Amino acid sequence: MTEQSDLTKKTLHLSNKNHMEIPWAKVIGDQNTTPAINSSLSEKAAIIGRVGIIMLSCGTGAWRVRDSMNTIARILGVTCSTDIGLVTIEYTCFDEHHSVTNSLSLASSGVNTDKLAEMEYFVQAFEQEGAFLSIKEVHHMLNKITKKPTNYRPWFLGLAAAMACSAFVFLLGGGPIEMLCSFCGAGLGNWTRATLNSKHMTLFAGLAAGVAVACFVYLVISRGLELAFAINVGHEAGYIGAMLFAIPGFPFITSGLDIAKSDMRSGIERLVHAVTIILVATLVGWIVALASDLKPDQFIPLGLSPLAVMLLRLPASFVGVFGFSIMFNSPKKMAATAGLIGAIANTLRLELVDLSPIPPAAAAFFGALAAGLMASFIHKRMGYPRITLTVPSIVIMVPGLYMYRAMYYIGVGTIGSGAQWLVNAVMIVLFLPLGLIVARILMDPDWRYSG
Repeated sequence: MTEQSDLTKKTLHLSNKNHMEIPWAKVIGDQNTTPAINSSLSEKAAIIGRVGIIMLSCGTGAWRVRDSMNTIARILGVTCSTDIGLVTIEYTCFDEHHSVTNSLSLASSGVNTDKLAEMEYFVQAFEQEGAFLSIKEVHHMLNKITKKPTNYRPWFLGLAAAMACSAFVFLLGGGPIEMLCSFCGAGLGNWTRATLNSKHMTLFAGLAAGVAVACFVYLVISRGLELAFAINVGHEAGYIGAMLFAIPGFPFITSGLDIAKSDMRSGIERLVHAVTIILVATLVGWIVALASDLKPDQFIPLGLSPLAVMLLRLPASFVGVFGFSIMFNSPKKMAATAGLIGAIANTLRLELVDLSPIPPAAAAFFGALAAGLMASFIHKRMGYPRITLTVPSIVIMVPGLYMYRAMYYIGVGTIGSGAQWLVNAVMIVLFLPLGLIVARILMDPDWRYSG
């Protein structure tokens, strides 16, 4: 009994979670004042790995994670070889005589652009003074970043989704009625998802509940307006807009960037993750549509002149991108910067579709290219990580409407229509990261080469 009691005491500090948390304070020691550059290989590997796993938790791609780990490794005088997935990192650190291999993992994938910017600032600062910091100081800095709370509460994230989706609906061709219903549906839907996420519910439970609430609220409000004011039932077609907050823009775009850099494991895992989210969201929306006899019909024409449409697209695109940036936890200034980029790039894309013979997929390429070039220009002057500007600015270009219509028509057996919408969606999704890739090749010499 005594031995069993001693064993129990020794294991009381261990995590009971399925993904066990690493007690970094115990790993490095609370009073370890050894300069990081003079520490042991295992201690240097712990610093390098922790930087990588925090970067990965922010949603950035494999190239940026590896680049940050390599930067820290060079300062500490070791060589690092790493294999990166969606939620895992396996890496080996070498010095002149020894090697250390570690494996780290996350409980789930997420996006946090504010923390990502903080980590990039940390890596830049480490390049300048990392050699003079102790192990304790380095981990203390990383602790502060890790424990930094999110910028917004669930109700504010709901408001951001409401703004983004109502603007999204206008850009798709909807009018004031569709925008109002989408505002309410998306707001309550994303509030539901954010609330469940804050309670650490599994990803798909929060997603499914949020989409179901969004579609149901849209249905209730639109039917209420039909009964109270005899509005056209055709306004129900905008219910798709209420669920567009579920678009997984970050994993979709970063998957293309990773594949372009031959990080196939990370790229494929991110792509599968994004497709799975879309399948769950569209299937839930489809079930609600079948239960309530909603159909993804065309929007009722607004009757606006081409000039009026263009002038309204600029603020609508800004609001949409700003809202999505807030949902990614961007500070308001960063979100507004992304909004300005998105306003120009997305309006350019839509005007190319309307005023030229360019197909939507090619227009998406030019829109993403413009966003990437502007983001690189701003990155050099304001210091924001490129990805925190580019992804929100082109998420609004992801064809969520096409994806949902494809799933709906396939679900009801209209395979021809479903396949057509699916092909159109896939073409646009392929060209969006391609535009960013070309912009990155042109503007970033470090990213340009394969070595």
